[in-house]
Amino acid sequence: MSILYIVLGIIVALVLFFIVKYNGFVTLKTRAQEAWADIDVQLKRRYDLIPNLVNTVKGYATHESGTFEKITEARSKAMQAGTPAEKGEAENMLSGTLKSLFAISEAYPELKANTNFLQLQNELSDTENKIQAARRFYNGNVRDFNTGVQMFPGNIIAGMFNFSKMEFFQLEENSAEKNPVEVKF
Repeated sequence: MSILYIVLGIIVALVLFFIVKYNGFVTLKTRAQEAWADIDVQLKRRYDLIPNLVNTVKGYATHESGTFEKITEARSKAMQAGTPAEKGEAENMLSGTLKSLFAISEAYPELKANTNFLQLQNELSDTENKIQAARRFYNGNVRDFNTGVQMFPGNIIAGMFNFSKMEFFQLEENSAEKNPVEVKF
C-alpha cells in the first residue's frame, strides 16, 4: 500500500511540475508579447510624428524632394515590417533617412528656430527614448523566455508544447539610437 502512495505522489509531483513549467512558459511568452505591443505603440507614435516633421521641413526646403520621398518610403517599409528582425532592419533604414532630414534643417536657420519644428523634434526625441526603453524591456522578457526554453528540463516541456525561441529586437550599430545626429549651432 505504501508503494502505491509513493508512486501516486511521484505522479502528482510530475504533473504539478509540468503544470508549473507550462504556466511559466505561457507567462513569459505573454510578457514578451505585451512588451512587443509597447514597442509597437511607440513606433506608431513615431510614424505619426514623421509626416508632421516632413511637412514642416518642406515649407522651408522645397527643393529637397528626394529626401522627403526616401523618408516616406522608409516609413512605409517600417510600418509594414512584421518580425522583430524585419522591424529592426526597417527602423535602421528609417533612422538613417531621419538623419538626412535633420541635416537639411541645419542649412535653414529659420527652420531651426521654428517652434513647431522644435516641438516635433523634441517629441521625436522623447519617442526615441521610449522606444529604447520598450526595446530593453522586450529583449529582457525574450531573454528570460529563451533561457527557459533552452535549459533542462524546461527544454523538454517547451518541445512538447511547441514553445520556441523568440527573436530579439536589435538595431544596427549605426542607428540613430547609438549614434545620434550631432547638432552644431
